[in-house]
Amino acid sequence: MVDAFRMHIMQTKELGTCPVRQIGGCSFLYMRISNVYIVIVVSSNANVSCAFKFVVEAVALFKSYFGGTFDEDAIRNNFVLIYELLDEIMDFGYPQNLSPEILKLYITQEGVRSPFSSKPSDKPVPNATLQVTGAVGWRREGLVYKKNEVFLDIVESVNLLMSSKGSVLRCDVTGKILMKCFLSGMPDLKLGLNDKIGLEKEAQLKSRPSKSGKTIELDDVTFHQCVNLTRFNSEKTVSFVPPDGEFELMKYRITEGVNLPFRVLPTIKELGRTRMEINVKVKSVFGAKMFALGVVVKVPVPKQTAKTSFQTTSGKAKYNASIDSLVWKIRKFPGQTEATMSAEIELISTMGEKKLANRPPIQMEFQVPMFTASGLRVRFLKVWEKSGYNTVEWVRYITRAGSYEIRC
Repeated sequence: MVDAFRMHIMQTKELGTCPVRQIGGCSFLYMRISNVYIVIVVSSNANVSCAFKFVVEAVALFKSYFGGTFDEDAIRNNFVLIYELLDEIMDFGYPQNLSPEILKLYITQEGVRSPFSSKPSDKPVPNATLQVTGAVGWRREGLVYKKNEVFLDIVESVNLLMSSKGSVLRCDVTGKILMKCFLSGMPDLKLGLNDKIGLEKEAQLKSRPSKSGKTIELDDVTFHQCVNLTRFNSEKTVSFVPPDGEFELMKYRITEGVNLPFRVLPTIKELGRTRMEINVKVKSVFGAKMFALGVVVKVPVPKQTAKTSFQTTSGKAKYNASIDSLVWKIRKFPGQTEATMSAEIELISTMGEKKLANRPPIQMEFQVPMFTASGLRVRFLKVWEKSGYNTVEWVRYITRAGSYEIRC
């Protein structure tokens, strides 16, 4: 197998074009990491995505043992440890537990580390029964905190393509719920959102109509492995035993009922062959008590721009020749307000064709705290633990610009 891989793949000019190659009756799935090729050979119709995910997770595991490095020297110095790890992370071709935190509880041998790697912190080795059996493989027992806190962040990116006349051509929101848990023991958490399906299911279980206000429909939802999927499918509630520290609880996408934080109205006039006039009006649509931070509007201009002059109602504008754009920056943009920028541009007269009718779109960057473009809200976050301690929950919302473009 090694000779087949070297002769048919490494010595061909097609290296790198496709990470899956079939030679004879076998499929070779390979990745190159630093100066090492990792190859998986399968003779059946295997799940390629699962195989590559296994490789990525295995490399992260090896790096955690080797002090952050994974190269030929690290493999030579740690081949005994690698055999021991391989024995745990795969059985009969099926991936098993690849969590570095869990494997370090019962494979305590330290790898030969690079002199530049950071020294590992000495952690106590608790009872690893739950982790080994996989019942709660992402959390160890015996955690104790003086102050039990949960931090929950809903971070959304708005993707927009708007026509020059103000009509929305494409719009969606991609979001993720990030959590940071500092909780003692083995707590059980339950998260309630204002999603339509979850509220309808809750109303059915309680045999009374839902009084929820605005509801939203979540698309393409993916969860962290800690979420109880059986309970989610039956009750539509997100219940889980959280890992310790920071993790991504879920990801989602929304395509209907998006609240756009900004509307942009551009007007571009060509005054002959050597002058242009650009007016851009930006309106904030979110609540008057909110504000956006780090607002940047990039207006593309022709490459033959020679001189520019600006007038803005707020913020500062300048011409950036490296990206052929006018860059207008506003540090703080209150809600329910508008700002305008007027620019006069002088162009170098050229003998070439007239400027293209299809100009690149205007691009926006921004960040709006305590606002969600999807309208997603946390209705409740409940924490149960057998000792009955009190917890402090912190929830915040952030909306950022993804690909936010307006044609001009």
